[in-house]
Amino acid sequence: MMPPRLGLGFGLGLLLRKGKPARRTRDCRSVSLGGWRGFSSYSVEQFSDDEYECEFEDQKDMDNWKCHVCCEPNYHLVVSMGCRGIYLVTPCMSGRIGDRATSDVVVRLRTPEGRDNWVYCHSEILIEKSKYFADRLSENWPTCQILDSRNCVEVYCQELEFNSHVSLLRLLYLPEPHTWYGVRNTLGILQVAVNLGCHQMARACLDYLEAVPWEEAEEEEILRMVPTLGSQYEVILARLQPVDPMAITGIFISAFRFATSSPPCHLRELKTSVQEQLEYMLTEDDDIPLLSLRDAVLKSEVRNCVKDLLSRLDCVILSLSSMLQELLSLLSDIAWVCQILCKMEMMKDLVHYWVSASDNIVKALDCLNSDGNVLDSRLKVVEVTCKVLEAISSGNVILPTSSRIHVVNAWLPFARRTRLLVEPSAPVLDYDEDSPVDPDCEIGSPVKMDAEIWQVMESAFVSIVLTLPSEVQAEILAEWLKSEAARYPDLTEAFEVWCYRSKIAYRRCVFLKGRNT
Repeated sequence: MMPPRLGLGFGLGLLLRKGKPARRTRDCRSVSLGGWRGFSSYSVEQFSDDEYECEFEDQKDMDNWKCHVCCEPNYHLVVSMGCRGIYLVTPCMSGRIGDRATSDVVVRLRTPEGRDNWVYCHSEILIEKSKYFADRLSENWPTCQILDSRNCVEVYCQELEFNSHVSLLRLLYLPEPHTWYGVRNTLGILQVAVNLGCHQMARACLDYLEAVPWEEAEEEEILRMVPTLGSQYEVILARLQPVDPMAITGIFISAFRFATSSPPCHLRELKTSVQEQLEYMLTEDDDIPLLSLRDAVLKSEVRNCVKDLLSRLDCVILSLSSMLQELLSLLSDIAWVCQILCKMEMMKDLVHYWVSASDNIVKALDCLNSDGNVLDSRLKVVEVTCKVLEAISSGNVILPTSSRIHVVNAWLPFARRTRLLVEPSAPVLDYDEDSPVDPDCEIGSPVKMDAEIWQVMESAFVSIVLTLPSEVQAEILAEWLKSEAARYPDLTEAFEVWCYRSKIAYRRCVFLKGRNT
């Protein structure tokens, strides 16, 4: 199917949907949609002054698609056909992408398979944001002109890269910050941005990829592509780099201590998982061993753990015979504001404030007595922190590595202590003697927290930890695995991913070095 030309005659906002119209308030009327190709028919039904229902029917075997269209000032429609079609809404800058009336340059996207799409653009935007287009549209470069006297720049790309080129052209018209569409799409946009000299766009892609979690398949794609882009983009690979042997030894010792401890019943599953990972770390296979079994310190620690384990066995055998209310009000308001900001995609400022104020908030609450009002306040802080962590872990708010490390170090212990206070029966180990919260305090408070909040926060912690450099992950996980610290949140998934990455890191690096040489 030939894709439609990119360009419509009037401003539109778009929400894609299938099926029959949900409501109808006016009679159907036809509206001209401009130069479409590849569709046998299209129609527009007007529901109200600013709402329409558009139906497009393809000439070939594709489902009918309906889109709910709302006219909005300074917005217009950009359409790029994929398997089912990609529909994007783009705000207007000095011109609107696809607006033939104001366009002074056409970007022809061409593929070896014969695809030839004309994208009506504006030289002012292309020159400002792309070195490639700035060079092509300069007086020193002979430019081709098409029949209607517009400058024309041809861009050749592979079929798999076509949608990334369309997305990049669309994003050039967007103000900061960009809204991304997942790791794979951002990776494709990054490659196009580097090739076309869109340095600001490439930096934004880099920041996003460095900050968000990856799936295993995405890791392989990143490893394949990033080294070809240049050394300045290798910071994206920080979480996949081999770990210093000392850090590996440290986390192995912490894990071994936990694996040979006697945790409560509710931690037996975690203990089993840790034992399995220790076995995996020591498995002999094609990968370079993570540990040096000749390490004297390692052997000494293992020996001490075994000795302690046997000693505990002996013991068991032998023993067989005024401002607080205002604070709570403010926290309740902030928790409510988070709900609103999330819906409006405006969490950035609150997240940055919460990160910078983390130490002060934690210190102030930990110094208070554990009465009912304080518990209410701690829970509201947990609720807000959960929203902040969720925004960071999902990539909706991009923070540098140092800030993400600070977030984990500040809020992970606080969340653990708060859950212990609110739910004394929650999964915990021996309490940390250095903590300002008294574990023997009989609270008897009916205060409870929605279990979903604890689960969301735990998942966010796991995701954020996995975005950190491998060395930092090792430090956090080693601390978590200490017998007095292995409690909520459960970082088992992060530990398993870290073990896997560390185990194959050397093989990956050897492969990359071989490709570069």
